[in-house]
Amino acid sequence: MKSTSNQITLNLNRDAQVSVKGFIAPIEYSGSNFHVKWDTLANLRVAEPEKQYPTSIFCDFLPKAAVSVGTPWEIEHAGALELLKQLHPNPSLSMCGELPYRKTESQGLWACLRAYDTEFADVVFRIHAQFDLKDGWFTPSEFIGHLVIDRLKRSVAFFQMYVPEGTINFGAKWKIDPNEEGHITDSGFCPQIELRAGIENVGRNTEFVESITQEKVEHKLSLCFYKSQHIHWVSLEEALEMAPIQQKPIHAISIDGPLLDESC
Repeated sequence: MKSTSNQITLNLNRDAQVSVKGFIAPIEYSGSNFHVKWDTLANLRVAEPEKQYPTSIFCDFLPKAAVSVGTPWEIEHAGALELLKQLHPNPSLSMCGELPYRKTESQGLWACLRAYDTEFADVVFRIHAQFDLKDGWFTPSEFIGHLVIDRLKRSVAFFQMYVPEGTINFGAKWKIDPNEEGHITDSGFCPQIELRAGIENVGRNTEFVESITQEKVEHKLSLCFYKSQHIHWVSLEEALEMAPIQQKPIHAISIDGPLLDESC
């Protein structure tokens, strides 16, 4: 590994093996009780609780050239899709349900170097995907993850890809009658959808040569997905104070769901 002008290259030993554990906990809540009424959703469980992967799978999460802290790059699809199959056999990155494939704002897979020193590099990533069920679709709000690389051994020290907790962290579409057009939708909360490997918190207490906070890197990744995140949002109270000073009109927006994930 070498570092020049605050840029580092990230590599892995492709011949090594990594054991990854997968988890999907029972769904705790859904607005219309899909998790009770819909058998497929009620019985949603991890496809393979543990699986061995070649380290080459994780190379798809790394940049092709030297990179600086805070600079996002796109992730190759193949490795991420292979890992998602451990959770469910039919993952999809198209995010379009039964519709023909089309590029959407939330499409994509992005990563960013959060921190590094001579021993470790912490890569944070965000992926949007859905699972194609036999009679519908299950769409997690997002997958956030860490890939911590042991730079000296060129190995995966820690890997985690999970759906963050929240009041609502998934959306679902149920095609009740396969012979009819359309579906009905719901959203809810699942306490754990996760892939994990290695030793948690490795390198977390390191005095990094260069770093940014987890909050900042997650914001940078959200900017890669949603144009709405480029807007400087303020409360109505703040807008009423700012408008006469800046001599600008107020554009008020009322929404009943999140603008920065796919949970509804």
